[in-house]
Formats: sequence, C-alpha cells, structure tokens
Amino acid sequence: MVSNTQRDTSVLDERYGRAPRVRKRQRRLGWIAGVTIALIFLAWVVWAALDTVGPAALDVRDTAHAVVDERTVEVTFELSIATGTTSYCAVQALNDTFAVVGWKVVEIPPSDQRTRSLTETVTTTELASTGLIYRCWLA
Repeated sequence: MVSNTQRDTSVLDERYGRAPRVRKRQRRLGWIAGVTIALIFLAWVVWAALDTVGPAALDVRDTAHAVVDERTVEVTFELSIATGTTSYCAVQALNDTFAVVGWKVVEIPPSDQRTRSLTETVTTTELASTGLIYRCWLA
C-alpha cells in the first residue's frame, strides 16, 4: 500500500520535472546539444584550415624607408605572391604625429618570381618621418 507521503512526493516530482522519464529526456537533449556543438566546432576548424591554404596567398613586409627630402619618401618592401598574379598595394608616409602626409596606390604587375623586393616613391604634403605599406590586395 502507498502512503500519502509517497504519493505526495511522486505528484510533486512529476509536477516539477523530477520524474525519471524527464531526467532521461534532459540527458538525451544534453548529449544532442554537446554533439551538435562538437560538430560545429569541427566544421569550423576544417573550414579555417582549408581557407588559409591557397595558391593566391599574399604576404607583404616593410623592409626600409628613406626620407629623400621634405616632399618625398621612398618605401622599400618585400612582396610574396603566387607567380603570374597582379596585386595592388597602398603605400603611405607618416609625420612625427603619425598623421598621413602621403598616400599612393600602386599596381604590382605579375612576375615569375614568388618573392620580390620593391621600392616606391611617395610624394608628401610635408616632411615625413616614416614610410610604410598600409595594405596589399589581389587584383
């Protein structure tokens, strides 16, 4: 025979989701959520790995600059790009307060060399203290 206390406890357990059936369902939903998150993470890792590998990768590095006079700066940089690919680079000159005082976008024609050193002359509006590459991109 079932006592009133046991009946009251089972009624309360069912009302507030503490029944064994509910626990199984919550555990199942937890596993499904965990597996879904793991699959999404795995897909992201694969996508990121495949996205960085490509023949058209571009790498640029500032190597030197020379202030020629009050209105001119020469910027030397190293560009690594797939052979036969055209690219563009924005070259900038900065003054002592890091304000842009010269800007030039140059087209880099295709070449049979993967890595090459280039020098560009930038005309400035005032005396510059440095010159560097702002950004390069593929054509």
